Amino acid sequence: MKILKKILLFLLIIFLIAQFFRPDKNEGELSSLDSFLNETQPTENVHTILKQACFDCHSNVTKHPWYSAITPVNYWIADHIEHGKKELNFSNWATYSVKRKEHKFEEIWEEVEKKHMPLDSYTWMHSEAKLSSEQVELIVNWAKQVQANYKQQLKNQ
Repeated sequence: MKILKKILLFLLIIFLIAQFFRPDKNEGELSSLDSFLNETQPTENVHTILKQACFDCHSNVTKHPWYSAITPVNYWIADHIEHGKKELNFSNWATYSVKRKEHKFEEIWEEVEKKHMPLDSYTWMHSEAKLSSEQVELIVNWAKQVQANYKQQLKNQ
């Protein structure tokens, strides 16, 4: 029993020390989304869905929940955000080519329609991000419409 207490005490000390080491937080300005929002013109309902289910991991504007201050959870969250932004970053929308924008919108509606996005690991702690059938339909229809606009732009080039 003494060895078990020593092991637990050692693990507790390691856990406490680990709290001093944290990844950088992803906290950007809302204005970084202006280019994307102005260009794609989401309806108010779609904009609300994007804020609740997409922007935390796919933009430079992340709302960090209380548990993101706990190591090692914060590293797991930071990794998700980094991966999400690598795939699609709405804050960098102005830097994307028309071809890339068109392709990203194809991916958006496909991933949402297949219910691959938002990730289950995100919706477990963010129930407001869980999309209803109606919300999925709204996002898919909007994304297809925006994708069609980008396809037309590509044809006109």
